[in-house]
Amino acid sequence: MTVEQHDTVDFVGFSPTGELILTISDHLPWDKVNEHLFCLQEKLNCYLRFVESGELFTLYPNVVGRQISIDVVLQYPAPEDARWFFDKASQAISAAGFRFSSRHLPTRPN
Repeated sequence: MTVEQHDTVDFVGFSPTGELILTISDHLPWDKVNEHLFCLQEKLNCYLRFVESGELFTLYPNVVGRQISIDVVLQYPAPEDARWFFDKASQAISAAGFRFSSRHLPTRPN
């Protein structure tokens, strides 16, 4: 599952505190910033539909009442000209009542 699959939730898990974390796995390079941001936007919309439609609670009834967080995990750090997108996404997702985070995983040496 990847950021390019706009109709799939990549990972559902829990933090040590019991928060439900929906993770987006983003492996794309940033050579085409606008296309990359479009993929992220579509994927985030998919995640929001998954929660707001109630599908999440149908599949996982034990998560009702838990704080929900959407976490974007990037293989490559976002360039400066894409940071605005993450700020806007954070605002929109927070306004919907959920948490948002994004992070870059450093490359492991071979």
